[in-house]
Amino acid sequence: MGLTARDVMDTRFYTLKPEDTVADAVRAIQEASRETGQTVFGIMVTGAGGNLLGMLSIYDIFLLLRPKHIHIWGEMEDLEVAGVLEAACRRAKGMLVGDIMTTQVVTITPETHLLLIIDIMIKRHIRRLPVLEHGKIVGIVYFSRVFNHLRELLSG
Repeated sequence: MGLTARDVMDTRFYTLKPEDTVADAVRAIQEASRETGQTVFGIMVTGAGGNLLGMLSIYDIFLLLRPKHIHIWGEMEDLEVAGVLEAACRRAKGMLVGDIMTTQVVTITPETHLLLIIDIMIKRHIRRLPVLEHGKIVGIVYFSRVFNHLRELLSG
């Protein structure tokens, strides 16, 4: 069968609840980064039964903080932006994870071949893939973990 998700997935993963606030999520991301020794950029969001509901990434938080119509305001150099980001952060802290998470989550199984994982990550611009077995979360495959595995194959 070759290399599969089972060979590169992390079975220790972190989750958030949709009722967690953005401030809670940021603390969870910091804690996960501290515990793993590497920067965590996204965390799965689960329901009461542990089922996957979505994913919250730093990108989702950036989208929340970025003014929606900034592209029609003009060039950034032309704008008075002092205090805009700070105000957005103050408002964002209490927002709920469930309101900003990505709900269209691409998942894989433990048997998904590594080449297919790479293809999904490239085509969909995805940096993390939850691994489900019979509908239950059993792990997560990170972009960096795939690369580290390939680095061993390429350099050896």
